[in-house]
Amino acid sequence: MASAAITLAAEAPKLSSANTGFMLICSALVLIMTPGLAFFYGGMVRVKSTLNMLMMSFISIGIVTILWVLYGFSLAFGTDSGSVIGWNSDWVGLSNIGLTELWDGYTIPIFVFMVFQMMFAIITPALISGALADRVKFSAWALFVALWATVVYFPVAHWVWGAGGWAFELGVIDFAGGTAVHINAGAAALGVILVIGKRVGFKKDPMRPHSLPLVMLGAGLLWFGWFGFNAGSWLGNDDGVGALMFVNTQVATAAAMLAWLVYEKIRHGAFTTLGAASGAVAGLVAITPSGGAVSPLGAIAVGAIAGLLCAMAVGLKYKFGYDDSLDVVGVHLVGGVVGSLLIGFFATGKGQSTATGVFYGDHSFDQLWKQCAGVFAVLAYSLVASAILAFLLDKTIGMRVSEDDEVAGIDQAEHAETAYDFSGAGGGAARTTAVPAAVGADSKKVDA
Repeated sequence: MASAAITLAAEAPKLSSANTGFMLICSALVLIMTPGLAFFYGGMVRVKSTLNMLMMSFISIGIVTILWVLYGFSLAFGTDSGSVIGWNSDWVGLSNIGLTELWDGYTIPIFVFMVFQMMFAIITPALISGALADRVKFSAWALFVALWATVVYFPVAHWVWGAGGWAFELGVIDFAGGTAVHINAGAAALGVILVIGKRVGFKKDPMRPHSLPLVMLGAGLLWFGWFGFNAGSWLGNDDGVGALMFVNTQVATAAAMLAWLVYEKIRHGAFTTLGAASGAVAGLVAITPSGGAVSPLGAIAVGAIAGLLCAMAVGLKYKFGYDDSLDVVGVHLVGGVVGSLLIGFFATGKGQSTATGVFYGDHSFDQLWKQCAGVFAVLAYSLVASAILAFLLDKTIGMRVSEDDEVAGIDQAEHAETAYDFSGAGGGAARTTAVPAAVGADSKKVDA
């Protein structure tokens, strides 16, 4: 018995300084994605809403960080209760966690896992904000972020990644957040905009991006940070799966960008910077759940399919009449669904698990059905719960700014600031420069 105990002790995971350092770097990379998202969204709106879009992302950093420390980490990753939620009183306020106490089964401290997952929790509600541009009270948005993180994100994260969560136990594959992050945020965006309604001038006034360089900067920061988001989700570098995910992240993103641009050229006659940025983000979204399960060739297929379908999907709001300002539904919801379901076709069984897709021998569609269960459960829950939260806030404190404030500019009304101050730019008469309409994806022709 003594020798057996010694053997077991010798085989227990030990803290790896290499994996710990790697995960701290990945955590910082994921954090920079939220300011990147702020620039991406900030450039896509009209100039009078720029600061508001930046702040809607930045406030998520403050609110979700505190909630995650107080109780969010415990709800998402604590001891399972009924396969729907977790709880660990020792993690409330991070009060009883040892500095070198390891995350179960891994070689990194609990603190490192906690802070890595915190960054995911931060960016997910920030993604929703792009659908609500120009028209939401900042105070109402801040309260929505707190409620949504508690009621929607923390439970869904437990379903998908928490030990005992029903999707985790079912075998739904979501490497880094296709369901928990992108479908969750995209469905929430749809739920909220169905409650709060359209912007003043939707389908009538031109709502073009005011700064495409900001959009490209934001897309570049997102692409850069996404390597930490994706490769870091394997929590180490010991078996090559994280490296596969890193490669597939690059490959799928490139394929999606090219597919979007080809669609755009055929449909609208030009290759636009906005199309390149949007296509890249669509590819990043789609490979997030699937990159650990598919080959690089499969990643090309995932990216190309997602780029094409997302480019087509951004015009659906005109057909169905919902005002998704910056195409959160078209890119994140559709991209997340596409990437998650394509696992059921392209999983090789040689990556993160032995599960295979239809094209690699799973003719019983077993993995595809599991993916469908995860996708549509998260979509339905987030859509309904988010709509209810928005409805309650709208009927109590009110979600929208006044029509006058929306027309005059939400930056001045909500933040008492403007993004650009030209008062010292020089004397003489004011000059205006005509800006040609974007000829990118459907939604960007009139509304971006």
